[in-house]
Amino acid sequence: MTLQNAFGSNFSKDAIRTRSFDFGGHIFKVKVPLTLETEAMFERIKKIDDDLAYKFYSDMAKEFFDNKEKYTADPDIEFKTDDIMVKGYSLRETARNKVMTQNRVIEMFKLLVPENKDFDMSTISYADIEELFPFTVQLELVEEISKVISPNYSAARGK
Repeated sequence: MTLQNAFGSNFSKDAIRTRSFDFGGHIFKVKVPLTLETEAMFERIKKIDDDLAYKFYSDMAKEFFDNKEKYTADPDIEFKTDDIMVKGYSLRETARNKVMTQNRVIEMFKLLVPENKDFDMSTISYADIEELFPFTVQLELVEEISKVISPNYSAARGK
């Protein structure tokens, strides 16, 4: 007998793993991932698409390269062989962080349970999310999803 059978024929592990929250007057349902699913999700978040990071870097660096004479005199701007530092921060690293942020948004949104049962959340892209939600709303939704899948101690205690 499996543990699932011990809870009776009406027990649904999927229903137990589903939580919800209200955001902007809409009730969003979230599938709470298992530990292995969470670990895989974090690995996908850390995986950087180098081509996309390079595109972001190129877009950010364009202004600096187009006006290099102007920026060379600026003490806050440092041109390196393969990077530009702005106030001590690497544009390349900023581009990589942007990719990782988008990966995090995608992975968290994939945990949402669609009302349309025919829709496969694993197929969503960042472009899909960006088309529907402004960046600040994306971050708020990610925060709400995070709270639902891993409540802090006081939330777990009901305070």
